[in-house]
Amino acid sequence: MTGSLVIAGLGPGAEGMVTPEVSEALDGATDVIGYIPYVSRIPPRHGLRLHPSDNRVELDRARHALELAAKGNRAVVVSSGDPGVFAMASAVFEAVESGPAPWRDLDIRVLPGITAMLAAAAAAGAPLGHDFCAINLSDNLKPFDLVLRRVHLALEADFAMAFYNPRSASRPHQFASVLDLLKARAESGRLMIFARAVSTPLQEIHVVPLREARAEMADMRTVVILGSSATRQVGRFVYTPRRA
Repeated sequence: MTGSLVIAGLGPGAEGMVTPEVSEALDGATDVIGYIPYVSRIPPRHGLRLHPSDNRVELDRARHALELAAKGNRAVVVSSGDPGVFAMASAVFEAVESGPAPWRDLDIRVLPGITAMLAAAAAAGAPLGHDFCAINLSDNLKPFDLVLRRVHLALEADFAMAFYNPRSASRPHQFASVLDLLKARAESGRLMIFARAVSTPLQEIHVVPLREARAEMADMRTVVILGSSATRQVGRFVYTPRRA
């Protein structure tokens, strides 16, 4: 087969955070496939076909990309952040596993990107300086009871936690439930960071003690980071000591 499939991360928003490797793959692509807001970041050019699609169709999107690559095209699937973090890389490999055998012989590469969690942490200081975990609060692909269980266990382990997809118009109450759990089981002064539109001109970073955190402080453009019991603030910076 002469085609190829690249699964690329576009970073958190700023063009300067798109890696040179990803830019090179996009320059050589015949087809770019992805969720509508991410494909809209790709400038049109002669010979490039853009294939935007709606949310919640990850497997269909992955199969489409694999079909294009199998026909000899140079396809690039784009995600925001890093494609392996709550994004399209795992969907592509799930499609490969359940799809035609020849798809396993395709030239497939995953190109890393700067995920929102790391961009948010850098903007705030170093809150992920010691052990941490990332939890997607969306229940689109898993039951919300499992989300709450994972948050509870992460609290027991005293991890710093990064929360993806905290709150949306269709899920306005779930982040409130997570906050209730956190406030019931963690120190009220533990630091919480709300990082919205990180790396863009609309970036906002707010640091509050857990007791002052409110659900409406987050939306789908926000990454929320809860520090561990050792996380502290110095001036405007938040950090977790590596010896914690």
